Amino acid sequence: MGNFQMRTDLALEVRESISEADSELRGVRVEEYDLEEDDIHVTKVMIDTKNAAKAMGKPIGIYVTMEAPAMVEPDEDYHREISNCLAQELLELLPGTDREQSILVVGLGNREVTADALGPQVVDNLFITRHIVKEYGAAAYNCEKMNQISALEPGVMAKTGMETAEIVKGVVTETTPDALIVIDALAARSTKRLNRTIQITNTGIQPGSGVGNHRNALTQESLGVPVIAIGIPTVVDAATIVGDALEKLLEEEKDLSSVRFKEKQKLNFAELNNMYMTGKDIDAVIKRVSFTVSEGINIAIGEAFMEKCKEK
Repeated sequence: MGNFQMRTDLALEVRESISEADSELRGVRVEEYDLEEDDIHVTKVMIDTKNAAKAMGKPIGIYVTMEAPAMVEPDEDYHREISNCLAQELLELLPGTDREQSILVVGLGNREVTADALGPQVVDNLFITRHIVKEYGAAAYNCEKMNQISALEPGVMAKTGMETAEIVKGVVTETTPDALIVIDALAARSTKRLNRTIQITNTGIQPGSGVGNHRNALTQESLGVPVIAIGIPTVVDAATIVGDALEKLLEEEKDLSSVRFKEKQKLNFAELNNMYMTGKDIDAVIKRVSFTVSEGINIAIGEAFMEKCKEK
């Protein structure tokens, strides 16, 4: 395909795309396990070296991918299990969870573009506590300790005229949180992972990278505090769909002469480079999965000390 590359934000898909000759890529470790009762498959891709990071095109760090095939279905019990799993993985990546912290949750994206509205809608459902704790203390929640949760929806540069990183850095400087949790919609390589996968990473995020709009990164290096990124792939590159369909067709036909046809079609893929596809029910899906993600965050950091208070 020449210089054309099908885009994905998922480290798992990048790892899968590496050729069999490099399947034992040094500096990359992969762990997998299933939550069989919950029908959730979890894969952890750990990039340990600079060479591995260069080969993967991803920063050094941990990438946790939760694949939940029925996440698009309106099953409240199943979504609660996803939220619990998300909370558990989030707590493992978030430093200092055994003590009281100030956490800033940033919802990236454009609320007016449904497929990009994951971040803002997650913020809508968060259990915000910072203003109450600062005013009345943890006693307001009948607890001795309580995390201070605040949230920010920075919007997009076309509306604000400012880089997201500039807005977030200003808020971080003023409010001095202990850590950031950044939420954003992602792009996938495979349609089977569309709206069915959650990625959590401790490497931060580069807003808009999945659709080619590269902005200043939100990372610990740039902001001075740990940054945990949570994302769900809501769009897939149009060229991916065309390429997969064409490849499947040619495999079924097993016609050697069609190889020439396939090569010819590759030349036209560049025309699809700026086209992204999403599901027809994306509005209902975003509303559902954004609540699932917000519940995971609430369970992990909003209810952590409240559960201890109930035990007492």
